[in-house]
Amino acid sequence: MDINFPLVLVLLTLGTGLVWLGDRILFFPTRKRAAIAANQNGGIQQHGADEDLEIQEPALVEMCRSFFPVLAVVLVLRSFLVEPFQIPSGSMLPTLEVGDFILVNKFSYGIRLPVLNTKVVELGDPQRGDVMVFRTPVDKKTNYIKRVIGLPGDKIRYQNKMLYINNKPVSEEFIGELNRLEMYQEQLGEVKHNIYKAPSAPLNRNPRSPQNVGEGEWVVPEGSYFVMGDNRDNSNDSRFWGFVPDEMIVGKAFAIWMHWESLTSIPSFSRVGGIQ
Repeated sequence: MDINFPLVLVLLTLGTGLVWLGDRILFFPTRKRAAIAANQNGGIQQHGADEDLEIQEPALVEMCRSFFPVLAVVLVLRSFLVEPFQIPSGSMLPTLEVGDFILVNKFSYGIRLPVLNTKVVELGDPQRGDVMVFRTPVDKKTNYIKRVIGLPGDKIRYQNKMLYINNKPVSEEFIGELNRLEMYQEQLGEVKHNIYKAPSAPLNRNPRSPQNVGEGEWVVPEGSYFVMGDNRDNSNDSRFWGFVPDEMIVGKAFAIWMHWESLTSIPSFSRVGGIQ
């Protein structure tokens, strides 16, 4: 069962905050008067702050008072500043490896409301070459990470394992061969990054269709983006399921902060650094 963590976080923050605030407004004054009366009956004159009174607090209220500030800080950081993700597949090799823990900038492409993902403040748009996290248009809830290839209005063509943008071939330089994979340095705008190609592998095919959709031609509509994985022959991307609408964008991946492939392996910080 998929858990909508942003929704759970919002509900927990709202719930603990309402319990704490409601108690403070409705029930705390009564407990305070009772504590003052008890002190006076005992011959003690109380002139200090509330903290000096022995005011019994229900366990639920005490728990909510303790957790609310922590949940609120996590909600703000995760929703508007930075969100962590783990790379689950090899579709972005060699840039990102399985087990990389990355940080995603949540405000590079505008400030969005949590859960609703509605943009409320315009701060910028995805640029060609950005590594972007988004919710796939297939189910609108699974997070994917790919590289931005096409911007609104671009004409994208992928033919014979070559990428063309607006009828111009994308610049690439052969670097070497590793495990039957060829590595190239590709340049998208100002961004230089490495990609993998498998020269002996057939073009990717959509498992739901007998047609070869690994190559073709697309025109990116307004408000959408065309994305591809750096591991070009092993990536489920816009060639197969179409464009990424702006409302599906999560943020821009900008750094690797840890690598931990599995619970049986040892966490490593050797890959810490920025993402190109």
